[in-house]
Amino acid sequence: MTSSSRRNFSLGLLALGGTAACSNGIGSNNAPEIDARVDATLNTMFETYPDAQQLAEKAAGMLVIPLVTEAGFGLGGGFGRGALRVGDANVDYYSAASASAGLQIGAQQYSHVLFFMTENALLDFRASQGWAAGVNVEYVFRDQGDSLNADTTTTLSPVVAVVFAQVGLRLGATLDGIKYTRIIP
Repeated sequence: MTSSSRRNFSLGLLALGGTAACSNGIGSNNAPEIDARVDATLNTMFETYPDAQQLAEKAAGMLVIPLVTEAGFGLGGGFGRGALRVGDANVDYYSAASASAGLQIGAQQYSHVLFFMTENALLDFRASQGWAAGVNVEYVFRDQGDSLNADTTTTLSPVVAVVFAQVGLRLGATLDGIKYTRIIP
């Protein structure tokens, strides 16, 4: 390993450790805090993007991650916690963890909501030991979020991810993924 590779590896591990330490501890007995953040996140999304309400009404369930913090320098990572909402109730709690590798530098925070548009998509998510977002997820970013249409979107994908409230700057081209795991807060 060259000194540059070791330095990038070390800084990536430091970034990953820093994001894990952002008050997102598992087992911290913070279900009411997560519930309040989920409610505030949904209110913000519906105020900012009123058409997202159509998705919520047609969705079998929603996974709301109020805050994901990502950082990276060569290697990077991200972490957040949220709740799965079915109807008007939070039924489970999940963590979202991501890892990335590539030419990147910076840090950012954002919110996202996964809309499970079919019962099968929701059941598959709940039955899995750890669910990774893959090619079957349709992503809608904040600059496109105000034109959401539940009728056309649900025919394209059983899971729709809306990403919004981005803060910070993370530059580069990376390979990354995000994994959702059920937790007991």
